[in-house]
Amino acid sequence: MTLQQMEYIVALDKYRHFARAAESCGITQSTLSSLIQKLENELDVTIFDRNSHPIKPTQLGEEIIIQAKVLLFNASQIEEIVSSHKGESVGKVRLGIASTIAPYILPKMFKYLSKEHPDIDLYVEEARVATIIQKIERAELDLALLATPLNNSELLEIPIYTERFVAYVSPNEQMYEHKVLDTSTLPIENVWVLREAYCPNHGIFPFCQSKSGKRATYEAGSIETLVKIVDENGGYTIIPELHVPLLHNNQQSNIRPLHNPEPTREIAFVIRRDYARERLLNILADAIKSVIPKEMIYERVKKFKIKL
Repeated sequence: MTLQQMEYIVALDKYRHFARAAESCGITQSTLSSLIQKLENELDVTIFDRNSHPIKPTQLGEEIIIQAKVLLFNASQIEEIVSSHKGESVGKVRLGIASTIAPYILPKMFKYLSKEHPDIDLYVEEARVATIIQKIERAELDLALLATPLNNSELLEIPIYTERFVAYVSPNEQMYEHKVLDTSTLPIENVWVLREAYCPNHGIFPFCQSKSGKRATYEAGSIETLVKIVDENGGYTIIPELHVPLLHNNQQSNIRPLHNPEPTREIAFVIRRDYARERLLNILADAIKSVIPKEMIYERVKKFKIKL
């Protein structure tokens, strides 16, 4: 059993096609097939059902592939420790990011990294939080940038910045006349929400607690779409403060601050507890600090390097 064979079964699981998997690994199809067959013979199991089209793992094969990904992840951690000690290139990075964070971070982060660290090969996956967490646990992603806490003992959270929420209110709503809105008394009617983003662990907003009222839950993750829904249908929504500069001038007049309490969210790196790429974390933290207003960055991150 070798790491090379682990790489091959992971590739075949990804592409579900021998030729494409072999091409991705830089070997011939016959070599890939024979080495996977050798692994199956050694373990005395069937990892892939070759009679299915496309090819797919058996139930036991799926469990083996999950562990193979973890083994490859841990092997890459050893390589990273050595590379970091030698000051060598960071290489490939697989970052997961929530769709309610991505628009405010990614454009300028890409620009910063291309200028300051052109050696980094950054792959970004924007997805639902549950999907990202699962991929972190399975070592399919290196790290993630998510709103926390996640209350997951298997993962480590490193807070980077905190962000306030504000209300975006249609001029047709009675509450539009108020310059500041009370969070605890926000109406549960006519609110458009991203339940995953605003109501983890029941949340502080009244609409998170109530099962009644006229409202709609938008299950995707676009804040921009929520704003357009309010523009077309009335009502109100809640948006992160970093979205405000992206609004048109006429839309910015629809923003209302919130208090009692002032709702905020913590944005953090999320990693496996066996993660070792400390140098990379600090490079990405520097990239975020170049994007986010200084007053939003945690003091510890401003003053000190991240230590694992």
